[in-house]
Amino acid sequence: MTQQKTEMVNQVPFGQKVAFGLGMLANQMFPAALGIFMVVLVQDLGFPPLLWGILFFLPRIFDCFTDPIMGFISDNTRSKWGRRRHYVFTGAIIMGFSYFFMWQLYPENSLTYNFTYFLIWSIVFYLGLTIFSVPYVAMGYEMSDDFHERTNIMAVAQWIGQWAWVIAPWFWVILYEPEWFADAAAGCRELSIWVGASCMILAMVPAIFIKSESTLDDTSLNPLSMKNIGGSLKEIFAGFKDAFQNTPFRKLCIATFFIYNSFYSIAAFSFFIIVYHMFDGDASAAGIWPTLHGSIGALATTFIVIPTITYMSKKMGKKKTFLISQGISILGYIMFWFLFVPGQPYLFLIALPFFSFGIGALFTLMMSMTADVCDLDELNTGKRREGIFGAIYWWMVKFGFAIAGLLSGLFMAWVGFTPDAAVQPEGAVTGMRMFYSGFPIVGTLIAMWIMRDYGLTEEKAMEIKAQLDLKKANL
Repeated sequence: MTQQKTEMVNQVPFGQKVAFGLGMLANQMFPAALGIFMVVLVQDLGFPPLLWGILFFLPRIFDCFTDPIMGFISDNTRSKWGRRRHYVFTGAIIMGFSYFFMWQLYPENSLTYNFTYFLIWSIVFYLGLTIFSVPYVAMGYEMSDDFHERTNIMAVAQWIGQWAWVIAPWFWVILYEPEWFADAAAGCRELSIWVGASCMILAMVPAIFIKSESTLDDTSLNPLSMKNIGGSLKEIFAGFKDAFQNTPFRKLCIATFFIYNSFYSIAAFSFFIIVYHMFDGDASAAGIWPTLHGSIGALATTFIVIPTITYMSKKMGKKKTFLISQGISILGYIMFWFLFVPGQPYLFLIALPFFSFGIGALFTLMMSMTADVCDLDELNTGKRREGIFGAIYWWMVKFGFAIAGLLSGLFMAWVGFTPDAAVQPEGAVTGMRMFYSGFPIVGTLIAMWIMRDYGLTEEKAMEIKAQLDLKKANL
């Protein structure tokens, strides 16, 4: 089948892509805002780096266990609204309200109280995120069965979602503006209302506007009841095992884990490196430079990386595009070592477009490739399990994020970083810079090695689709 013909098959209306993309904006705004707000725990509420790392780690580990269960439930739900929509709607409400409550922290409370309060509400928030995100991602996998249209869907979604990373860094400016808030903790308490409410509305959009058919009469779905909960759990673990026996999917998951984990282990360091290395610990003097680091990097992803990746994928295939894009990101990490120069903050802006190819290309390609894998799984098993595969893929993402949060705290403790210190101990900032440039390079190289022989090409995907069409025609 020619590329031109492939692009004409099963095109999704642009409005549906935008509706899915607005859900992605919420899905990315929550972690983007959370990454900014979490700095306040160390910088303004006196959380030691190790406790900070634990708050990253524990809720996400809880999230890792609930995702596969939600994937099974979503795949087997009988409803007049289809399998996914009502879960997306409910999860959006839980996320919005819990995000607001999570940030009602006061400096006069004890550290133990603030830690416990934040941890409990974090778990509620991540439960809402599971209820929303697992069915939401599966909706995206189901929107098209065309090889390139899947990439187009994910490119539009990622393009819209990237605006979260453009907007969120400006929260630093808002939180630390003394004319607006007495302190950053007070800023978090108020700003969390706006973030929670706006993201809740955005997250509802896919549930309201993306079409789905009733599954009330679908007898192929497993019944969901307390009576068969044991069998359901067994099915979940069987699905988890089956998914990881799928070689292309296993490669996608492991490669994503290493890239995402290594990136987020050092992501928060940019704020501390800019403030302490480039501006001698004076956050006021650093001004908007920490904000520009995140915002311009996201703009580069939005206007350079995603369009480039989408074009390259159609010309040379998803695997080759993945390898090239990750190689470009390694160049960006190397450049940061030389371009974080005290007194010349504008220099690090040069590295941002190169650095942005790593995460920017990752989800555009990997979500499209996971949809291809779902076809392969259907051919092998006769089941459509987008929920399970989406849950397991994002399980790896969230597990990587959990480990990254813990590693981030450990790295800061290891190099001797001291919260609220005007001057950091000798070697602390240099140690953070070494981790910032070096650790992601190692993770990216491992991911590239894993993906070097990924075999689910466009030709193979077309063969699988033809076999599935033949099976359906013979039913």
